[in-house]
Amino acid sequence: MAEANIPHIAIIPSPGVGHIIPLVEFAKQLVDHHRFTVTFIFSGESSPSSAQTSVLNSLPTSIASVYLPTVDLSDLPSTAGIETRISLTVTRSIPALRELFSSWSSEKRLPAVLVVDLFGTDAFDVAVEFHVSPYVFHTSNANVLSFLLHLPKLDETVSCQFRDLTVPVDIPGCIPMTGKDFSDPCQERNDDAYKWLLHHAKRFKEAKGILLNSFVDLEPNAIKVLQEPSPDKPPVYPIGPLVNTESIYANRNDESDSECLNWLDNQPLGSVLYVSFGSGGTLTREQLNELAFGLAESERRFIWVIRSPSGVANSSYFNSHSQTDPLTFLPDGFLDRTKEKGLVVPYWAPQVQILAHPSTGGFLTHCGWNSSLESIVNGVPLIAWPLYAEQKTNALLLAEYVGVALRARNNGEEDGIIGKEEVVKVVKALMEGEEGKAIRTKIKELEEASVRVFKEDGTSTKALTQVSLKWKAHHY
Repeated sequence: MAEANIPHIAIIPSPGVGHIIPLVEFAKQLVDHHRFTVTFIFSGESSPSSAQTSVLNSLPTSIASVYLPTVDLSDLPSTAGIETRISLTVTRSIPALRELFSSWSSEKRLPAVLVVDLFGTDAFDVAVEFHVSPYVFHTSNANVLSFLLHLPKLDETVSCQFRDLTVPVDIPGCIPMTGKDFSDPCQERNDDAYKWLLHHAKRFKEAKGILLNSFVDLEPNAIKVLQEPSPDKPPVYPIGPLVNTESIYANRNDESDSECLNWLDNQPLGSVLYVSFGSGGTLTREQLNELAFGLAESERRFIWVIRSPSGVANSSYFNSHSQTDPLTFLPDGFLDRTKEKGLVVPYWAPQVQILAHPSTGGFLTHCGWNSSLESIVNGVPLIAWPLYAEQKTNALLLAEYVGVALRARNNGEEDGIIGKEEVVKVVKALMEGEEGKAIRTKIKELEEASVRVFKEDGTSTKALTQVSLKWKAHHY
């Protein structure tokens, strides 16, 4: 097939590794199994981070990337939420995107399809202008997607702040949730972050389809409802779990990587709890102390990826050489007390390899969807400790409905601290209790299902084939 006849797909990811990684895995599927060429289009308020560069350097040559000129967000207040910043980054990049599409048009290289994630829906305007089909790639789960599709109606019918809704809200296809389980931007409806989330949710219906990073065995009810034909929503294609299986950063810090993996090699099977709050998660000093005391008193083996507490300049582990050493915030004597059973790693560890290691028996996680899926595909049961974004919804789903997680509960006070006694209780319950056994059984079933869905007749394979045939028909 001549190069000109291979359909071209353009993808705009939001800044942030959590959005880029599943989209990269999606792009690889398109190239390897469906003969597309792919171009990533990056918009940002600064030049690409080392995280983005690492991802892009790992890509096959059939996946190209274009950087739009940086946008100026200096007029935003320092309190502006991440949802506001990301949305405005895309919106203010529209003129540059239009220029790019115009040059592609003159070269007869226009994409057949433009794929955006949650915060990129304003790019639909350019796609429609150039007769390119707009699609959404939803990087979270089916329950969160059901919630977003229902949010415009909820916004019209509920007059109070959502956080004051103490009775579970009934949303079609979604787990029952009280207002406090809604995602962070929904906790303050007067904030711009909420207004942007609502804006994107309203535009979802303009997409020709929504690609979903989940799979039928994980969320059968939500996916069934999402796939029922309706004029209010586009077709939904569950094509997950798309996770990074060969750590993109495997060579970023060889010494640290090999230290973690060598240490794991010397531990009994299934005995180690992996503790990590993702690339953006930080704890307060008080909470970091309680977690440390709890891990020590549980007397269970652990690997803990630690960052300096919130409020200390440590926004990214990729610039760790210029930051305060997070180990200095640990309680006195903690490292000596736990040196036989624990390994504390500053900033970053090779998560993919750790979760795949036979010595890893549990994962204490912030419940970011990428981390949750990485744990599920490796059959590692979870302790849910949500911090921000839609993580409270994910924690509720995984602990109470899917049955693959135990929830770490706070003290119910305003400060919301999870005490050391609770840490000890939940770690022991997961690693050795009856509850832990039941969760282990369930997650092993889902691990097997996550392999099945990608077989030739698997549900995720069929869903991606269905959408790719649609795109090829549009191209030709």
